[in-house]
Amino acid sequence: MESNNDQESALGKIDTIGRLAVSEAGKQPPVVIVWRNVLVFIYLHLAALYGLYLCFTDVTWATLAWSYALFIFGGFGITGGAHRLWAHRCYKAKWPLRVIAAVGQTIALQNDIYVWSRDHRVHHKFSETDADPHNARRGFFFAHVGWLLCRKHPEVMRRGKTVDVSDLLQDPIVVYQRKFYIPLVIIFCFAMPTLVPWYFWGESLRTSFFVASILRYVITLNATWLVNSAAHIWGTHPYDKGINPSENRFVAFITSGEGWHNYHHVFPWDYKASELGNYGTNTTRAIIDFCAWLGLAYDLKSVPEKVVYNRVRRTGDGSHPFALQDNQFRLDNDMQMEEEQFTEITPAAEKQRSAYKETWKM
Repeated sequence: MESNNDQESALGKIDTIGRLAVSEAGKQPPVVIVWRNVLVFIYLHLAALYGLYLCFTDVTWATLAWSYALFIFGGFGITGGAHRLWAHRCYKAKWPLRVIAAVGQTIALQNDIYVWSRDHRVHHKFSETDADPHNARRGFFFAHVGWLLCRKHPEVMRRGKTVDVSDLLQDPIVVYQRKFYIPLVIIFCFAMPTLVPWYFWGESLRTSFFVASILRYVITLNATWLVNSAAHIWGTHPYDKGINPSENRFVAFITSGEGWHNYHHVFPWDYKASELGNYGTNTTRAIIDFCAWLGLAYDLKSVPEKVVYNRVRRTGDGSHPFALQDNQFRLDNDMQMEEEQFTEITPAAEKQRSAYKETWKM
C-alpha cells in the first residue's frame, strides 16, 4: 500500500490545471528526424574539437581569457536572464540590466528570449510527460540534445498553447531581440568573439573563430543541456522524491547554479533557484545580488524557510539537513494550500503575494 508521503509526493506534482493530464499511454507518433539540425550539430561538435586542439597548439592566453569571459557572460544571459528573469519572473530588472542579459542570451544562441522562455514554461507545466519538450523519461540523449534533432511531439505543440506567455511581449527588449535575432546572433555570437582577439592582440582569425566562437558556444550548449538531462536523472531529491529533477552539484557548478533542480521544480520562482549551496555553486545568484546592491535588480522573490521545511518533511527523500534535526518550525500538514503559489511556474498576482508575505512575516 502506498504511504502517505508517497501519495503527497505525487500530489505535489499535480497543479490545478492538470499537469499530469498528459497521458504517456497509447501509441506514440513516429520520430521525425530533422536532418538539417543533425548536420549542424555534427559540424559544431567537430569544429569544437578542432578548437580544443588549437587550445593546446595555437592560442594565446588572452584569447582563452576572452573565451571564458564570453562563456560566463553568455551563461548569465541564459541563467539570470532567459531563465530566472523572463521565464520565471523571479525578480525584476531595470532596463540596463535587461539589455545586458539580452545581449548575453544572444551570445549564448539558444533561440530568442521569447521562444526559450515559452519552451521552459511548457517544460515546467508538463515536466516528464509527452508535452515536455525535453522529456527525460525518453532517456539521457533525448533530454540532452535529441529533442533538438527531431520534430516536437504533437503534445508539446498542443499543450504548449495553454501556457500564457503574453507578458514576454510586453517587454520591448524581448520584442526587439526577437525581431532582429538573426543579425544580432551573427554580430554577438560569431563576429564579435572572432574579431576582438584578431583586432586587439593579433590572434589569427582561424584560431579566434574556432576557439572564441565555436568551442565556447558548444561548451555553453552542453552545459545548458546537462540541466535538462543529468539534473533530471542523477542526484538527490530532498524536497520531492516523487519527481525526476534532482540536486546535482556538478551541474550546479558548471552552470552557475542551475543544478539544484529538485528545489527549482518544487519552488520555480525563487530567484536563487536553490536553497542550499553558496555563491561558489550559484554564481548567478551572486550576480543578481550584486545587481540588486547596485539598484539594477529588485523585488527578488524567495520562499520562506518554514514553507521549505514543511515540504522537506512531507515529501523529501530524507537527504535534507532539516530531515535530520529538530527545527524551530512545526510540521504543518495543512500548509499545502499556502505552498501552492510558490509552486507555480511564475509568481501569483502581486496582491495575493503581498498578502501572503504579510501573513508569514517572522
